Amino acid sequence: MTGTEPVTKMRREPHMGGHSTITVVGGASTTLDSCFALAHRCEQLWSRFLPASDITRLNWAEGAPIDVDPLTVRLATAMLAGFARTGGDFDPTLLPELLEAGYVSSRVDPERSTSLPASARAPGEIGGMVIEGDAISLPRGTTLDPGGIGKGLTADLVCELALADGAWGVMAEIGGDVVVAGDAPGAQGWRIGLEDPHVDGEYAAIIRLGAGAIATSSQLKRRWGSGHGELHHLMDATTGTSAVSDAHTVSVIAAYGWYAETLTKPGFLRPTPEYLSWLPSVGAAGCVIDRDGALHASPNWQDYA
Repeated sequence: MTGTEPVTKMRREPHMGGHSTITVVGGASTTLDSCFALAHRCEQLWSRFLPASDITRLNWAEGAPIDVDPLTVRLATAMLAGFARTGGDFDPTLLPELLEAGYVSSRVDPERSTSLPASARAPGEIGGMVIEGDAISLPRGTTLDPGGIGKGLTADLVCELALADGAWGVMAEIGGDVVVAGDAPGAQGWRIGLEDPHVDGEYAAIIRLGAGAIATSSQLKRRWGSGHGELHHLMDATTGTSAVSDAHTVSVIAAYGWYAETLTKPGFLRPTPEYLSWLPSVGAAGCVIDRDGALHASPNWQDYA
């Protein structure tokens, strides 16, 4: 560090089925290492592809209470809040439908796969989940899939850790979900580009954030063929299969990564004008890019342009 100017460090690593990038402004010499250690710990706790993860243990508990890591309690609490705020559009209990649709194995390591007990059903009863201290019990037949909310919460946790470790600022991009806090390395603040889903290497928009998060979900990223045509990972609980939507990508700006992630899901299930009008009422802004490449934005989206 020279004078009062903090050193900026950035690193990108394979993580959570993709890549994660963490940028730290200032902080201790070990801050960046600590941030990645936490990010990888979250994956070990929450991956449905790992037999010893908290999520796999809960999914196989058949209703029995399971002692979990406090980080998993935070995840479960966020799931309950997201389900309630979206009126059930965000539902983390649809894993059996996702497996039935064909998304069983990890996209980065096909040797890793997900299995569930015969009792598993979708949708489950997320409202019946009981949290007592560090123990969680799910109604028999209910299973959890952290999916996107796990990435958003991981980004939140990384930013919390970096600031607690003395960083001036931090940006955590976990599988496409971005959370920023504190001072940016440049005078222009934190500038984040939204990938154009139809044009490789181009941005559909660039936003500025002082603090908070932006999460993007896309029906174009995780797709596979089946006897019923091409499917994707965004499930519709009312039909039991991939959501049918003109929305190709949905991006949401909110105070927290986990919250922004849960608010993207209704964008694939509701009419776009209705959805974009609703977002400001729940403390968020957002945009939808449709199948024709047109960008539709909420009334407050320009606040971040």
